[in-house]
Amino acid sequence: MSNRISEVNLAVDSQIHDLLVNEILPGLNLNADQVWQAMATLLTEFQPRNRQLLAKREELQSQIDNWHENNPGADVAAYKSMLQEIGYLVTAPAQVQATTANVDQEITTIAGPQLVVPVNNARYALNAANARWGSLYDALYGTDALPGSAQGKGYDAKRGAQVIAYGKQFLDQHFPLMHGCHGQVTGYSTANGSLIATLQNGHATMMVTPKLFAGYCGDPNAPSAILLRHNNLHVELILDATTAVGQQDMAGITDIILESAISTIMDCEDSVAAVDATDKCLVYRNWLGLMKGDLSVDMNKQGKTVTRTMNADREYHNRHGERFSLHGRALLFVRNVGHLMTNDAILNAQGEEIPEGIMDALFTTLCSMHDLNGNANGISNSRQGSVYIVKPKMHGPEEVTFTVDLFTRIEALLGLPTNTLKIGIMDEERRTSINLKACIAAASERVAFINTGFLDRTGDEIHTSMNAGPMVAKGDMKQQAWINTYEDNNVKVGLECGLQGRAQIGKGMWAKPDCMAEMMEVKVGHPMAGANTAWVPSPTGATLHAMHYHDVLVQERQEELKKSLSVDQDKLLEIPLLPAGTELTGEQITRELDNNCQGILGYVIRWVEGGVGCSKVPDINQVGLMEDRATLRISAQALANWLAHGICTRQMVVASMQRMARLVDKQNAKDPTYRNMAPNFDSSVGYQAALELVFEGKVQPSGYTEPVLHRRRKEAKQACV
Repeated sequence: MSNRISEVNLAVDSQIHDLLVNEILPGLNLNADQVWQAMATLLTEFQPRNRQLLAKREELQSQIDNWHENNPGADVAAYKSMLQEIGYLVTAPAQVQATTANVDQEITTIAGPQLVVPVNNARYALNAANARWGSLYDALYGTDALPGSAQGKGYDAKRGAQVIAYGKQFLDQHFPLMHGCHGQVTGYSTANGSLIATLQNGHATMMVTPKLFAGYCGDPNAPSAILLRHNNLHVELILDATTAVGQQDMAGITDIILESAISTIMDCEDSVAAVDATDKCLVYRNWLGLMKGDLSVDMNKQGKTVTRTMNADREYHNRHGERFSLHGRALLFVRNVGHLMTNDAILNAQGEEIPEGIMDALFTTLCSMHDLNGNANGISNSRQGSVYIVKPKMHGPEEVTFTVDLFTRIEALLGLPTNTLKIGIMDEERRTSINLKACIAAASERVAFINTGFLDRTGDEIHTSMNAGPMVAKGDMKQQAWINTYEDNNVKVGLECGLQGRAQIGKGMWAKPDCMAEMMEVKVGHPMAGANTAWVPSPTGATLHAMHYHDVLVQERQEELKKSLSVDQDKLLEIPLLPAGTELTGEQITRELDNNCQGILGYVIRWVEGGVGCSKVPDINQVGLMEDRATLRISAQALANWLAHGICTRQMVVASMQRMARLVDKQNAKDPTYRNMAPNFDSSVGYQAALELVFEGKVQPSGYTEPVLHRRRKEAKQACV
């Protein structure tokens, strides 16, 4: 048990206190007294307001619940009128123009993949930060993106030939030669600022568009690397005829490197199991290391210890032989916690836990000041002097305004220029979706990111309309009218509000990291929808998804959508209810129960008992899904809704939970640290948490899982002491 240290009128856990004094503050022009006074000031000014916003959520929900009970089957017009009357739906401002300034090019001009990783895992964080550049050959060779797979031990030349052929097709598509094709090239050189390709027949040729040649490394007559640029993304050809791959290629290309994860969100929220001061210290320490440029982790690879650090910038000569560099790492955002949760790492003057979102805002900003000031390691993040903070789970413009005011106050207290702290608005709550224009207006000087998130948004859709009737099955949600409207509305409103060239308009996660062929077919839809970024589950996924941004120039696509995209926003209010008179069979109900229970248990057991906030969890069909806390919200709310309307009973849920617990135990059989749930269900903290998420789902604030998970995680940690 940590001690508490009295600072101003706060009781600070000694671990957080020591982290601030010994690790965060050295190198900053601030002292501990200033920081603790700043925290006390923020709590005095913002904690009561935070409570009021949460109380308003509950008040609105109560009014909506009562209306549905008293107006069964009412039409959309009556429903919309009620939402306007109670202040849930506000009048959208006529004109909104984002004016966000000092934004990095990874947001303004480069469209590409985005990673989201738990910042408390240093290895994941470093992998993601370094995923700005990725090997196309590795991504193709080791996944199902190409048919078949590598055979035997060592290098499979047959698989290699398949990869090389695909790589040459990619080059021909986006960097075509005036004569011949890249598969006929025997060597590359440079002359007079142009790329020269020598063909099998001895003739030399250039690219159809010479300006796509951006630079090289080594001798201009026999370069070791060729740098190309297309749709604002770089592609690097690595030339080395001595390697197994290079020997197989006439031109000696041993790899094609793609500019891949253009940005990464370092997550303090849904993918992180952080419930106390010990956990929060790890979160802040890793973010600090990223901002100072000195984060490192030792890894064991083939019996040897390897130290992984942040990549340096990449050095090249331009077309005219002059040296220049490109950023070596993804632009890093940090996702703070939302408004709901509190944390006992710091207690206020009344001895209460403080809002975790306020603590995150102050501490992640303090860490980021090392980057703003120019850290000692020469590893920069923002070159424009900005800090990018994604703020999740905000409900409507009032809550966005709260965050803007909080950031403004932090800047004043820490001596930062106004609007240093940029805001990423997660469009994942219903009250935000239908008021998105007003939300952007509230943050028009700071907004640097909006995106959609199907899981949380669906969970809120179910919870908000819990009393309206039974909902369609989870698997049918994506076919409902509201979901397509929601996705289109996010892009349309973002473009109308001038986010193009100032902010990212993003799309959600591809959750199946082992299904890259399917991702390659499907995820091109995100840039086609006008999104200049979209989430991927791994660095490999980022490299493969990057090809979609060569296929689609998002800036041009956004110009087309400005003229053509039409959205009926009233469809956002169409509740996804089972059609009247629907009779579900026992088999259909059992299948839906099992699907949701297995998904809940597979993730909860790792979160509660293992402290793992994000991992690849096998679903009921043994398909690995990259899951985080939002997964639980949709499944728990779906079951709570069916319980509330008599589609199933508590006994049926318990039977399914026990059945699926045995399956999840089997799926985790190879994990030596795993504790089985069956047959001693009463003694399994994780299993009991899963039941609570469902049976108490209707009364959880906005249907969130955090209150149950945090309490149960603390219980599990205490049991291990």
